[in-house]
Amino acid sequence: MDIQFVAQIETSADVVAFPVRKGEAASLGALLGAVAAQARFEGAAGAVAETAAIDGGQAKRLLLVGIGEGTAHDLERGGAALTARLQTSGVTTVHVDFASAGECGAEDVLAFAMGATLRGWRLDTYRTRLADTAKPSLTRIVIASAQGDLSARWTNFAAVAQGVALTQTLVAEPPNILYPESFVERCRPLTDLGVEIEVLDERQMQALGMGALLGVAQGSVRPPRLLAMHWNGGAPGEAPVVFVGKGVTFDTGGISLKPGPGMDMMKWDMGGAGAVAGAIKALAGRKAKANVVGVVGLVENMPDGNAQRPGDIVTTMSGQTVEVLNTDAEGRLVLSDAITWAQKTYSPKVIVDLATLTGAMVISLGHEYAGMFANDETLAAGLLAAGEASGDKLWRFPLSPAYDKLIDSNIADIKNIGPREAGSITAAQFLKRFVDEGVAWAHLDIAGMAWHDKDGPVYAKGATGYGVRLLDRYIADNHES
Repeated sequence: MDIQFVAQIETSADVVAFPVRKGEAASLGALLGAVAAQARFEGAAGAVAETAAIDGGQAKRLLLVGIGEGTAHDLERGGAALTARLQTSGVTTVHVDFASAGECGAEDVLAFAMGATLRGWRLDTYRTRLADTAKPSLTRIVIASAQGDLSARWTNFAAVAQGVALTQTLVAEPPNILYPESFVERCRPLTDLGVEIEVLDERQMQALGMGALLGVAQGSVRPPRLLAMHWNGGAPGEAPVVFVGKGVTFDTGGISLKPGPGMDMMKWDMGGAGAVAGAIKALAGRKAKANVVGVVGLVENMPDGNAQRPGDIVTTMSGQTVEVLNTDAEGRLVLSDAITWAQKTYSPKVIVDLATLTGAMVISLGHEYAGMFANDETLAAGLLAAGEASGDKLWRFPLSPAYDKLIDSNIADIKNIGPREAGSITAAQFLKRFVDEGVAWAHLDIAGMAWHDKDGPVYAKGATGYGVRLLDRYIADNHES
């Protein structure tokens, strides 16, 4: 989406949108006020009403776009609603007149533009018979406000939006197209932004003793990969923040096979890895002044004659042994080795892992919040605040030694699954055993957030891009000077 910022609307504009705060529709003048009244439009965030008018012999399409109370999230929702309304309408350019929105600052205008941009993402690669009326037409949004040209400030917003789009694309791609090796190739263009890429293959991971990650991968013909993406924007030599992502590019459950219905959706079991890749793109795109590394463990979990069996014991890179009671509790195995490698390689001050880890999290929180577990109060507070600011919301869950007994094994150091109760908590307790003393760590279970079956505030149903804006905001507020 091409976003342009100007001081005033062109007289030739034939499609014009007017952002309207809640309760202020009556002040729009006779024509637009009547449109609002007839449509019962009150300015609620994301509401849209429209009409047509003749001005000097020219037909004009006029839209009222609700921006609610005028918060950043309301403005984003308004921008997204405008894009959704016009995306396949045949309109190529819409002009937005912020004079109708009362007193608005640059941040308000930029938030509206951000929502409009985010909502424009689609993946039509595989739709060969899409009707012309269903094809996207909207390519340009021209926003007029008292702030005039905001192009310079928009650059950082656009970089974050591009990071979100990368994540959405990775999550949405089918598993025969996106697998460990091709995921790596999709991330290689990040080097054009200054990101350094490091890739470990199966042989190298075997030499390092990554028995947990390799155990998950051994049933697939697709070889695993460990991908590290370095963004060095901070002080030279300063310990980085490390984001670790679960990258199970397709999850059948392995020998502990999942039910058939809905298994196709397990292509997005790499949503954590996708979020990490998108966050690195966002940070590099806006030249964040921080050292950040994204580490993703990439595997495919398949049933096969060589697949890992329930009852197997694997030795992790940390030296701890794991009794694998359920091969569908595979994400924690992948993360355990990725976390260990990240600590040994980078000596990070902070680790945040993201994973579509447990169905129990969806039962707990639905699709409104991701679950957060943290061993450090400062880190937890920073992530919660970043979640509220970005719209990628988090809800904190407990960590406690009381839960450890649920995953103690009678034959190994730890078992990879506990009982039915507290399933998300025992998964977090499992990961905690691989975090070194003194490292601030948080685990984000995003199982309910990577993919939605309904439209959201700034995305259409499908891949949400969750996590990118959260991680970007966390870095901006806590690790940049």
